Amino acid sequence: MRVTSLIENSRLKTADELTAEFGLSMLIEHGGSTVLFDMGSSSAFADNAARLAIDVAAVDAAVVSHQHFDHGGGLARFLEANTRAKVYLREAPLAGRHFRAFAVLDRAIGLDLEVVEQNQDRFEFVSGTREIVPQVFLVTAIGSAHQRPRGNRRLYVRRDTGFAHDPFDHELLMVVREDDGMAVFTGCSHSGVLNLMDAAIEAFPETPIKAVFGGFHLIGLPFYDSMAASRREVEALGREILERASGPVFTGHCTGKKAFPILKGVMGDRLQEFPTGARTEV
Repeated sequence: MRVTSLIENSRLKTADELTAEFGLSMLIEHGGSTVLFDMGSSSAFADNAARLAIDVAAVDAAVVSHQHFDHGGGLARFLEANTRAKVYLREAPLAGRHFRAFAVLDRAIGLDLEVVEQNQDRFEFVSGTREIVPQVFLVTAIGSAHQRPRGNRRLYVRRDTGFAHDPFDHELLMVVREDDGMAVFTGCSHSGVLNLMDAAIEAFPETPIKAVFGGFHLIGLPFYDSMAASRREVEALGREILERASGPVFTGHCTGKKAFPILKGVMGDRLQEFPTGARTEV
């Protein structure tokens, strides 16, 4: 399996021709199929793909990990560039998602729902465990045995009666299975990366986790780059991840610049950044 980072918060130092933005998008090539996991905040993922000689029109399936703009902001561009692939989301109400803080800040951070409504034939909503191409699965049964990130406390969903804390019933994870194990793709891990990894283990108990890709949502206030956990909690998280995964862990985006070096101190070479333009085979 080969994974390419099309969008991340940073980019490879040798890739000045690529655009970085606050968002996440990865392309997975596996078993003759190509899957796009998330689409960043804008159309930049597609521009980067073209510069990396990747044909977005040839993508076989696309996945949006949850209903936030930094993972599905490029939906309109994808639907325009690719006229055949289905786009998969978790079965959940389509709703306005908001970041709210300090009693005065209210920022819409959800998907462009008009794009979804105007292209309903292109979307499939998933519950349970669903195989979308051979040996690539979406998993929605996510437990809550482990604490969710405290950064969620400022994230809301708009209801008919007003705002409520977002329960993240719209988040899913993706699993790619191979003979030597599975790779787990977490998006932002709003449900908690340990809960997501445990969901993968429960879905495929005989398959070891050989790699993890995605953000862990340890960031607090993005514009301050604060950390929504203590050093001790982040260190404990790193140890727990190592207990579940036997191979490399690629993270960035919403993990945050302050949490990454703390995780690195615990996880060592097993933890790697995955900036825009990076490619790896696992």
